[in-house]
Amino acid sequence: MFNTLGNLLSLTTFGESHGVAYGGIINNFPAGLTVDLEKVQYELNRRKPGQSAIVTQRKESDTVKFLSGIFDGKTTGTPIGFIIENENQKSKDYDHIAGAYRPSHADFTYDQKFGFRDHRGGGKSSARETMNWVVAGALAKQLLPEIEINAYVSSVGDIFCEKPYQALDFSQTESNDVRCPDAETAEKMIARIKEIKKEGNTIGGTITCVIKNVPVGIGEPIFSKLQAELAKAMLNINACKGFEYGSGFCGAKMTGKEHNDQFNTDFSTKSNLSGGIQGGISNGMDIYFRVAFKPVATILRPQDSIDKEGNPVIVEGKGRHDPCVVPRAVPVVESLAAFVLADLFLINKTRNINNF
Repeated sequence: MFNTLGNLLSLTTFGESHGVAYGGIINNFPAGLTVDLEKVQYELNRRKPGQSAIVTQRKESDTVKFLSGIFDGKTTGTPIGFIIENENQKSKDYDHIAGAYRPSHADFTYDQKFGFRDHRGGGKSSARETMNWVVAGALAKQLLPEIEINAYVSSVGDIFCEKPYQALDFSQTESNDVRCPDAETAEKMIARIKEIKKEGNTIGGTITCVIKNVPVGIGEPIFSKLQAELAKAMLNINACKGFEYGSGFCGAKMTGKEHNDQFNTDFSTKSNLSGGIQGGISNGMDIYFRVAFKPVATILRPQDSIDKEGNPVIVEGKGRHDPCVVPRAVPVVESLAAFVLADLFLINKTRNINNF
């Protein structure tokens, strides 16, 4: 199984939803960084379950324990090992699907690929895996303190935050349960999620991420373009269905005259339909992208399906599940963006002697 993220800076992970613990090893993290462990835990707390009425009520502290690579509060340059213990599994909630396949889940594909699967909470396919990514991303954020990364929920179903990101106050993102910095829109989103939850159903949404203060030159020209590395990271998030940056799919409707970002004399651009990236390399403008998430596949309603032998069965979700994934995915998006940037930032150090 390929379970390593990154090129020079890399994260290799382990763990299953109802196993003993999650954890990972971060390689090639530079020595000498003073680590704020409280900031790492803060990011995990933003992602953990049970934090509001519109997310899963599984109760986990999601406390990270560092096992290596940090001494006297500083990174040592050796592999950073960490672990997060599972504390509140209810495996019996999944006994009814031990031999059945849930629609739109990874049950069937895992069974066919490996010939065996852990049905408890989805096993390795569980979104609890993203805890590992948040730990790595929280460290990456501290490695690049000048870079500002702000993600927020920009839509839930057909409810959209219509304001452009430039008009939003990102300090308000954490002021509500849905993590939308526009209070009026947030109220509508929360009401919609609660309505869906009462129906035993789920709903999708989008997350927009804005990255400021990225220096010019980050990203590789060909197979590790900045936008490609960001897209790869985001598309690995559970339930992610799409990625677009800059003008995105809207750019396909435009002419070159409309779309080209003309230069100012200070090398900034008059518009930013490129989304801060040209030729796969950051150009110093804001990087912004949007990630689409499908409705969570587990619904608390009966559905027609099949068992391992292909016989018709009825499956119905039980236990604790998110009615909408996007509020808890916000810190995951930020963390992956930070990790990608840190990886490409370190690689960029080798591209020009003047970078040393």
